[in-house]
Amino acid sequence: MSDDGHEQTGRERVPSRQRKRFPGISSRAYEHPADRSALVALRKLSGFDTVFKALSGLLPERSLRLLFLSDSVRVSERQFSHLHDMLLDACYILDLEKVPPMYVNQDPQPNAMCIGLDEPIIVVTTGLVELLDEEEMRAVVGHEVGHALSGHSVYRTILLFLTTLALRVAWIPLGNLAVMALVTALREWFRKSELSADRAGLLVGQDLRASMRGLMKIAGGNHLHEMNVDAFLEQAEEYESGGDLRDSVLKILNVLPRSHPFATIRAAELKKWAESRDYQRILDGHYPRRSEDKDTRVSDSFRESAASYASDVKTSKDPLMKLVTDLAGGAGDLGGRVRRGFDGFRSPAPPKDGPRDTPPQDEE
Repeated sequence: MSDDGHEQTGRERVPSRQRKRFPGISSRAYEHPADRSALVALRKLSGFDTVFKALSGLLPERSLRLLFLSDSVRVSERQFSHLHDMLLDACYILDLEKVPPMYVNQDPQPNAMCIGLDEPIIVVTTGLVELLDEEEMRAVVGHEVGHALSGHSVYRTILLFLTTLALRVAWIPLGNLAVMALVTALREWFRKSELSADRAGLLVGQDLRASMRGLMKIAGGNHLHEMNVDAFLEQAEEYESGGDLRDSVLKILNVLPRSHPFATIRAAELKKWAESRDYQRILDGHYPRRSEDKDTRVSDSFRESAASYASDVKTSKDPLMKLVTDLAGGAGDLGGRVRRGFDGFRSPAPPKDGPRDTPPQDEE
């Protein structure tokens, strides 16, 4: 329960602990700048508006709702009541006027999603419900409510449809290329939107350690006694800073087919935001309101996104990002650094004094 122990239904309940509420909060308060800029870039993709409008009219949303209604368990006061309480609480804290329907779907894979064009639907799998404790699950529910508040469900639904379509038209060369271009762009945006939703989950749960635990469990299963938050975050540090240019390229290739960022990266990003002045200002009640959204200029979002990217590149420990920073700063011998960074991709050169005889080996 939130700070005053009231739910949106008006019922009195004893709160499990004190948490703050954010009346009228705009999704701009917690959205990652990369989320907004990636969405802007996505909308500028050639042909995206045409495809989006066409798919909005063709997608069988009614069928999707009937599918979950008929083959999943709808969360309510009588079914998964603890999840129902969490959902009401999350909507109350983020001041979401209409509580989206929520379903539990039988699937051992831990997952959750917020989909739907006209109205969002939240779906969590049994694998996730069984994996997480109450506070960890509260952060996940807040995460999905954050998606709903930001309007992410529309583009997530398009992504799911296009991913399925890409498999069906894989035999058509040009058709598949066109679909995959949109899928790749949507995945890039969705990975950024997950960082925004993680922040929303923290605003709802207001327990950073619980959010960290949830991400660790998604990565390593229900073995908390074998895991450590600090060690988990050190993995993110090693991933970001380790290796050379070859590893930087491999990181990009590894993440391209994914819809979510890697769990260690999400944990590190969330911890950094939780320690920032922006998060503390929201807790203190200083945040943008939805009533002000209409007065927000797109140019302001562009500037904020550009500043965020510039800061990320400047502070990044990734070898490729360091190279980009050096290029911008005019560092010398960059050609040599690039060659050294990619030396591992080439076969080793023979010794300067020519090939040497292999020493004789004993025969078996």
